Amino acid sequence: MAAGTLDPECACMAELFPESLLTATDSVLDAFEAELASLRGAPDEPVLAAVERVVLALNAVNDEHGGDAYETGEREQLCDFIDEALTEQGIDVVALTARQGLGRYQLTDRWRDW
Repeated sequence: MAAGTLDPECACMAELFPESLLTATDSVLDAFEAELASLRGAPDEPVLAAVERVVLALNAVNDEHGGDAYETGEREQLCDFIDEALTEQGIDVVALTARQGLGRYQLTDRWRDW
């Protein structure tokens, strides 16, 4: 295979997940993680606001990439990432969502378009 040429399997992945999508998604998630560092022990409202911001930012990335950038597996991974990032900061996601009348895996649903 010539230098600079992707094998067919990799070419398919590069088409599904272009570098611009990966970079934009990483940027959004990095900003979310940085924001969470200041939310340890915070009440529900600022935590939910941070979740809303990350979801809306991911919606914008999705829209910029044709509105179907994230496949089912990637959507699940993004939701898991948000949940795990909150948990790592000491936020009890089960209790947070219960106080909102939601199931644990419904945290992002009200804002999520992807």
